[in-house]
Formats: sequence, C-alpha cells, structure tokens
Amino acid sequence: MKYSKQRAEILKTVTENRIHPTADTVYTLMREKMPDISLGTVYRNLNLLAENGDIRKIPVPNGSDRFDSRMNPHEHMICTECGEVFDIDMDIMSNVKPLADREHNFDVSSCSLTVYGICAKCAEKNKNY
Repeated sequence: MKYSKQRAEILKTVTENRIHPTADTVYTLMREKMPDISLGTVYRNLNLLAENGDIRKIPVPNGSDRFDSRMNPHEHMICTECGEVFDIDMDIMSNVKPLADREHNFDVSSCSLTVYGICAKCAEKNKNY
C-alpha cells in the first residue's frame, strides 16, 4: 500500500482514540487536523487500513462499524443499549483451534468473538426506571 499523509493521519487518529471510533468520529477528529478531508476519504482509508491488517474493523449490527488499532489477540463486547464497545482480553484461538481440529477435522486460520449485552452504566440506568 502506497504511503498517504491522509491515511497516516487517519491511522494515528484511530490509534490515539481507544474508544473504538466510528468512521464519523474519525472524520470529525480529522477535520480538526485536515479541514479539507472528505468523509469518503476517511471511509475509504479506514477500509484500506482494515484490509491491510493495520486496524480491525468491528461490525456492529444496527449501528456503525467501529475501528480498533489494537491488533493483539482480544475480543469485543458491545452494549446493545448505548453501542459502546469494550475489549475482552482473551485468546479464544487457543481453545477453538484444537477443538475444531479434534471434533471436526477443521484447520482454523482465524476466529473472532463478539459478545452482546448491556453494560453496567446502561443496566444501572435501566434499573432506575
């Protein structure tokens, strides 16, 4: 992938914002640094960075995809109330790969897990209603 100043700044923005930002959030933050950048450029470069393995794209059902620069093995939890994305530090490959091989003679090359539920803040808020 060819170097692009815009792409480098987009990657830096995702890396500096550990909130699993959406493309719209990245765009808003990027406009402070590069006022002429377009939303299409942000979307295109985020997808290129994800395809290249520089960041992770986290699909969110009924919501905007999120982006994560943390590439070490970990999984995600998504609150179905507020949409916040949380990291789970667990390597499921160490469990899934041997099980899939033993039980199904299947050679797993990658695996991802997303857990859906309600975060503590939303649970507390719902309890008060």
